[in-house]
Amino acid sequence: MTILPVTLAAAAAAAILNIWLSIRIGSLRTSLKISVGDGGSEALQRRMRAQLNYVENTAFVLVLLGAIELAGKGSWWLAYVAAAYFIGRVAHGFGMDGGSLKVGRMIGTLTTMLVQLGLAVVAALVAAGVM
Repeated sequence: MTILPVTLAAAAAAAILNIWLSIRIGSLRTSLKISVGDGGSEALQRRMRAQLNYVENTAFVLVLLGAIELAGKGSWWLAYVAAAYFIGRVAHGFGMDGGSLKVGRMIGTLTTMLVQLGLAVVAALVAAGVM
C-alpha cells in the first residue's frame, strides 16, 4: 500500500479551509438574513466567490501534489509548497472581504498561480523523465 503523507495532510487542510470559508458565508447570511442566493449583497457575493475560487483551484493543487508524491518525487519541499498554498488561500479569503485586508486577495492569487505553475512544471518534468 502506498501512503501519500503530504497529499493526505493537504487534503485534510483543504477540507478544513473549505469548512472555514463556508462558516464565513453562513455567518454573513445569518446576519444579513439571506437564506438563498446573495440577496444583492456585495459582501456575500465576495465571500461566496472566495469559496468557489478556492474550490476551483484546490482540486488542481491536490491532484498535482498526489501525482508528484505518487511518482516518488515529493520530499520535504512538497509539504512546504502545500503549506504556502493554504496560507495564500487564507489570505485570499480575508482579502476578498475588501477593506484594509484587500492586499490578501493579491497575495493569495499570486501564491495560487505560482504554486500551480511550479507543481505543473515539476509534474511535466517528472512525466518527461527529466526529474
